[in-house]
Amino acid sequence: MASKGWAAFPHPNKAFDYAGDKLAKAWKDLHAGDQEPFPDDKHVAALLKVNPKLGKDAGAIAQQLQDAWRAFHRGDFHDAFEQGVALKALGASVAIKAGGIHATYLLDGDKAKTTRYEALIALAEDAIAALPKQANSHYRHAFAVGRLSQTISITKALAQGLAGKVRQSLDATLELAPKHAEAETALGLYHAEIVGKVGGMLAKLTYGASAGESEKHLKQALKLTPASPIAWIEYGNGLMLLHGDKREDEVAEAWDKAAKLKPRDAMEALDAGWAKEQLE
Repeated sequence: MASKGWAAFPHPNKAFDYAGDKLAKAWKDLHAGDQEPFPDDKHVAALLKVNPKLGKDAGAIAQQLQDAWRAFHRGDFHDAFEQGVALKALGASVAIKAGGIHATYLLDGDKAKTTRYEALIALAEDAIAALPKQANSHYRHAFAVGRLSQTISITKALAQGLAGKVRQSLDATLELAPKHAEAETALGLYHAEIVGKVGGMLAKLTYGASAGESEKHLKQALKLTPASPIAWIEYGNGLMLLHGDKREDEVAEAWDKAAKLKPRDAMEALDAGWAKEQLE
């Protein structure tokens, strides 16, 4: 059900309900793209040791975090967001991912999306300050800033220095988690969007962006997560930004692969659904 104006996930599926031990068993596949550590007692205790201000009861917090992620995976994005926010920096990753995926697919209007992404950026900044050694503190920041830039146009984003913030956060992510496929995808798109907007020479001289680097990162994401719809979708998007109609067959092929993959959770169902719509 929708909550407080949040549109409901339109494709409920019993397979997306990771109750009890199902979450831990499926975690590696569900989080192959973002390398999110499983929030068990041991992991949470280690985070609390780094920042004791975030809480005391590692066991209770771990259960709350797991429930928030269960809500995310089954498509209860509002519940996942609120549960994550309640846990402050410890829950920022699930809160930002839930709020961001919901905004991407289920929130109408750039103004509303801009407001959402600005709120998510604030959560990410708090997470970076509180847990700077967690890769997803940085990745969620890059994700939120990147999505914000898409609502205000790449031109405004470049003028406001948002591209540099995205690059900095993605570099920090990959330094901490070299197999972070979603960061590889995002870095590939960073290069592609800049090259597509300002041209190859200016992109290289001003931002250090290039078509070659774009394709390298996008292909690395596919290598790391070949069963991820979003990796194929963004590979196609990157090719389109870089080459336009010249490689439209490859773009369509990439989207077709995304559309045919079996979704493992609500996010992947939305990703695959988007790809299907583009091909109709």
